[in-house]
Amino acid sequence: MDLLKGRKLILASGSPRRRELLSGLDVVFTVETGNSFDEVYPETLRHEDIPSFLSKGKSHGFHRQLTEDEILLTSDTLVLCGERVMGKPHGREDAVDMLRHLSGREHKVITAVTFRDCTHELTLSDTAVVRFKVLTDEEIDYYVDSCKPYDKAGAYGIQEWIGYVGIEGIRGSYFTIMGLPVHLVYSGLGEFLAPSRKG
Repeated sequence: MDLLKGRKLILASGSPRRRELLSGLDVVFTVETGNSFDEVYPETLRHEDIPSFLSKGKSHGFHRQLTEDEILLTSDTLVLCGERVMGKPHGREDAVDMLRHLSGREHKVITAVTFRDCTHELTLSDTAVVRFKVLTDEEIDYYVDSCKPYDKAGAYGIQEWIGYVGIEGIRGSYFTIMGLPVHLVYSGLGEFLAPSRKG
């Protein structure tokens, strides 16, 4: 089915996971990653709103103007454990610290997506809850050293070794945890391209 109604979709992300997930929707898209947005947010912002803020920022920081037939897709994922906000770790020590904090606890994974063209934009967000078993230091060290999860919010990928051995349960979309809520992308594109949104 022609989900894009003849439009061209651009994924503004270098994440191989997001590319893989978007491909699963059977839509044709290109990838462009040039961006001038500095990924910082106001300290007063509600934690749950941070991914939406950053996703919008990435959209408006895109490196060029969009043509009339293009739709830009940006996304941002955040891990929230209690009141601690976890983006991508800054190095090995930070990654180990994050995983120790997640060990034996539940946390939220919030992923936002933004659609934008020349005339309007739409941002949507989805939340999943993940529960980790108690992780040993040996397990944490092994995972960090073997998988080097420095490009992942919360310092882990659910589809990697740590997800296989450490996750006891999830509530919500597995794909939201991976970094792209494809069900939301699908419904969001439909909403974004609805005739009532035009003109």
